[in-house]
Amino acid sequence: MSQNHYQVLGVLPAASAEAIKQAYRRLAIQLHPDKHGGDPHYAEQFKTVATAYRVIGDPARRAQYDFQ
Repeated sequence: MSQNHYQVLGVLPAASAEAIKQAYRRLAIQLHPDKHGGDPHYAEQFKTVATAYRVIGDPARRAQYDFQ
C-alpha cells in the first residue's frame, strides 16, 4: 500500500508547517544513509522522506498537493 506524503512524515494533513519541519528533521537524522553505512534500504527511505518534505514543506506545493 502506498503512503501519501503526510503518512511518510507521520503527520496529519492539518499539521502546522513547524510540525512538518520537525517530523522531517527527526526522520532525516534517523534514516540518513551515512548513519547506516550506505545501506540502500535506508537511502531509499531517506529519499522518500526528502521527497515528501519537498512537497508538503513548501506552502505553495502543499496547497497544490492538497488540492489534488
